[in-house]
Amino acid sequence: MKILCTRTGCPRSENSFADLDEIDRVRTVQQKFCTACGMPLILDGRYIPVELLGRGGFGAAFLGRDRRIPGMRKCVIKQFQPSGDLSPQQLQIAQSLFEREGVVLEQLGTHPQIPDLFAFFDITVPSRKPGKEDKFFYLVQKLIDGQNLEQELAQKGKFSEIEVLDVLQQILPVLRFVHEHGSIHRDIKPSNMMRDRNGQLYLLDFGAVKNVATTATTSTQSTGIYSMGFAPPEQMAGRQVYPSSDLYALAVTCIQLLTGKPPAELFDSNDDQWNWKNYVQVNSRLAAILDRMLLSTPNERFPSAQEVLDAINSPSEPPSVSQTPSQPTNPQPAILQTQPSNPPIVPPQRIATLELLGGAAFTGFEAALLFIALGSVLKTPAISIGIWGMILGGLIYAQFRRLLAGKTLPIIAGITLAVVYFVPSLHTNFLPVVIAAVLAAAGAIAVTACFRLVYIYLSKML
Repeated sequence: MKILCTRTGCPRSENSFADLDEIDRVRTVQQKFCTACGMPLILDGRYIPVELLGRGGFGAAFLGRDRRIPGMRKCVIKQFQPSGDLSPQQLQIAQSLFEREGVVLEQLGTHPQIPDLFAFFDITVPSRKPGKEDKFFYLVQKLIDGQNLEQELAQKGKFSEIEVLDVLQQILPVLRFVHEHGSIHRDIKPSNMMRDRNGQLYLLDFGAVKNVATTATTSTQSTGIYSMGFAPPEQMAGRQVYPSSDLYALAVTCIQLLTGKPPAELFDSNDDQWNWKNYVQVNSRLAAILDRMLLSTPNERFPSAQEVLDAINSPSEPPSVSQTPSQPTNPQPAILQTQPSNPPIVPPQRIATLELLGGAAFTGFEAALLFIALGSVLKTPAISIGIWGMILGGLIYAQFRRLLAGKTLPIIAGITLAVVYFVPSLHTNFLPVVIAAVLAAAGAIAVTACFRLVYIYLSKML
């Protein structure tokens, strides 16, 4: 029988034991150890890893067999290993976090569309480094026999509008359940949605458990747990996440399924907006719902999964979307009908170009005021220019990271203007200073607008 070693970096992870070819021997043997590194192979006394399903930065996933169940039931063994060389205190923190997450996953596993949690344990083994120990964390879940939506997309191509509605109708109730239990999935994407042979969708791979792999070694709010392109701005910036953060990622998943294109090709970073409707024609109500889910500010999106479901099913004649289509690749829910008399209320999409020009005006205005004020206060040109450059760079960076945006900009400009007014050397010449700042803002707008027009022209030409 072949058994895989789960130790990261094992020089020869595949082990073969002729004495385990008999099923009775497999059930009664006490333990087997890796012939290359000495790692225990039968995990928690019952789970036998037989095939590597995937490996990533947080650990690995294995196809396993449960030797305590008749027929040696198949299962998924997920291994998580904290990053870095941890101290005993950090390992203790990681263990307490992992145990806490186990309680959460046990609660979530009661939902029929979240794989059942079979086991949750950790093991401590001697490290390959002399005098140290390694701690590995494992969870064992039900194996879903089917394809994830990423595989389905690669196999059959773009999803129809009906099929995407089926995805929404099946996954949104799961997210509602997750959020009502005080959890955020944080890693919604096609590869984390598995369709079984009966057409039922399951939500997999909760990012909460991955928190164990990083939180024990860092005190910052950001854990770096997200998939690029699917995560909303607040998650990528390491800020607090919300139920609407999962809804954003679900909408990105939907537009990828509709267009067949990866998120990087659908998002225009210069305009700070999604341009997915250039590649597919869908019902206007569904498009409006997805656009609201994709808004960059959390409080502008739908606040809950239930409200998205309500928007899909309104107004008077809600569509009947099958929860378990008979054919996984061709589900047949009713088509969402356009109702121009009572469309869902959706906030208008932010106009990124006006925001860009507003930022340019703010930067030009601030640059002029700061340059004049610092030049008047500091008599050394090199020092004043250096400080001016650092402040200006900080303001530009804050706008780029969206730490400064919207109404914050005129407030800061007004405060700066008031401070400059009280600079003694500028008090009598305050009006020329204001005029210079306004002209600088106008110049910044003009330059930015020219570059913007050139970019749009070149984009259309190419």
